[in-house]
Amino acid sequence: MSETEHPADAGVTEVSELDEDDRLKPEFVRAVLDAVEDGDVERARDLVEPLHPADIADLFELTGHEDRASLAHALSGLVDGDVFAEMNDYVREDLIDALEPQEVADLAAELDTDDAVAIIEDMDAADQREVLRAMEPDDRAAIEEALSYPEESAGRLMQRELIAVPEHWSVGDAIDYLRHNEDLTTDFWEIFVVDSRHKPVGTCQLSWILRTPRGIAIADVMKREQTLIPVDMDQEEVALRFQKYALISAAVTDASGRLVGMITVDDVVHIIQEEAGEDALLLSGAGDGDINEPIRDSYTARVRWLIANLGTALVAATIITMFEGTISKMVALAALMPIVAGVGGNAGTQTMAVTVRALATNQLTRSNTWRTIRREIAVAMMNGLTVAVVIGTAVGLFYANPLLGAVIATAMLGNIILAGLSGVVVPLTLERLKLDPAVASSIFVTMMTDSMGFLVFLGLASASGLVG
Repeated sequence: MSETEHPADAGVTEVSELDEDDRLKPEFVRAVLDAVEDGDVERARDLVEPLHPADIADLFELTGHEDRASLAHALSGLVDGDVFAEMNDYVREDLIDALEPQEVADLAAELDTDDAVAIIEDMDAADQREVLRAMEPDDRAAIEEALSYPEESAGRLMQRELIAVPEHWSVGDAIDYLRHNEDLTTDFWEIFVVDSRHKPVGTCQLSWILRTPRGIAIADVMKREQTLIPVDMDQEEVALRFQKYALISAAVTDASGRLVGMITVDDVVHIIQEEAGEDALLLSGAGDGDINEPIRDSYTARVRWLIANLGTALVAATIITMFEGTISKMVALAALMPIVAGVGGNAGTQTMAVTVRALATNQLTRSNTWRTIRREIAVAMMNGLTVAVVIGTAVGLFYANPLLGAVIATAMLGNIILAGLSGVVVPLTLERLKLDPAVASSIFVTMMTDSMGFLVFLGLASASGLVG
C-alpha cells in the first residue's frame, strides 16, 4: 500500500463528501455517477479531484461493474498509480483488463516496486509479458526479479527503493550523498549500512544523522542489532516479526545475506489485516469473502465446503438411523438430540477458533502443545459440568423424568469435553501435516461433535433402560 496521508490530515477532502466514519456518502457517489452518465465530464472531475487516492479507489469499489469503465474514462488522469495501489484486488483487475499494456506499464512506473508487482502479478502470463515489454529496462528487471519469488513471500512484498551507505563513510559523507544524488528515493526515514559485500551491518535513523557532527563515523552512530528478513519468508511470518519486535522497517536479504530490499510497516499493516480476515473466512469456507469477487468464483469456493458438510451430516444421519427403534419408543429423544449436538458444536468451534489463531500468531508451538491441550480440556470440563447441570435439571423437571435428565446431562458433559479435545487436536494435527488448519478444521470438528453427540446420547438412552 502506498504511503499517503489520511485525508483528515491532508486537508484536501471536503467534509460534505465523507461521513463521520470517513466513508464516501451515497449521495456524493450518486452525484459523480450521474455526471458521468449525463456526459458532464468536467463536473465529475471537479467533484473527484479533491479526493485522496484512497477515496478515489473507494469510489470505484462502490460503483457497479458495468459503470467502472465509463467512470475511469471520465476521470482519465486522476486515476493514477497511487489510486490503483489502494484499490480492492478484484476492482483493480477489472480496470486493468480494460487498459492497454502501455497504460499499465506507465501506471506501474509511478509506483514503488511492491505496489507495481501487486498490479502485475495477477495478470495472465501473456498480458504480463506485454506489459513488461512496454516498461523501461530497469523497471522491468526489478519487477521480473520480484515475480521470480514465491507468492506471498517477502520478495514479493519488499521495496527495492532504499538508501544504503558503506560502513566506512562519515556522517558528512552520508549527508552529501543524500543531498546531491537526485536518483534516490524520496520517501525514507532509515538508512541501511552495508559492508563491502553489500551485507547489512546496521541501521541509522535520519534523526540520528541530522543531530550528529559531520566528522563522526557512520559506524559509530548506527544501531548494529537489526531484524533481517529472508527474501523467501512467508508474508504472515514477516508480519509476526514486525509485531513482535515493533519494527518500522526491516532489511530483506537474499540467500547469500546481501541486502536486496526493505519492508515497511505500512505494507505489513495491510498484510496483518489480510491474513486475519483470511483465516476467519477459511474457517467458514467462504472463500475470499470479498463482495467484489465474481459470483462464479464465490460459488465455486463455497459449494465444495457445503458438499463436504453434507458428507459429515450423512455420517450423523447414519448414527441416528442405528437408533431408530430407540427414538420411536420415546419421542422426547428426537427433540433433545439437536441440543446435545448443537451445544457441542459451538464448544468445539470456540476451541478451534482459539487454536487456529494461536497457531497463526505463533503462540502455540511444540514447546507448549501439551499444556495447551490440558488447558482446553480443563476449560471444556468446567463448561461441560455447568451446561450439564442446567440442561439435566431442566429436562428432568420438564419431562418429570430424572433418568432422562441424567442421560442428557451425561451426554452433554461427554460431548463438550470431546468438542474441546477435537477443537485443539484437529488443527494441531493438520498443522503438523503441513496443511492449513483454518481450511479443513471446521469440517472434522463438526463431524466429531455431531456424530459423537448423537452416539453418546442415544447410546446412553438405550443402555440405561430409559426406553423399555
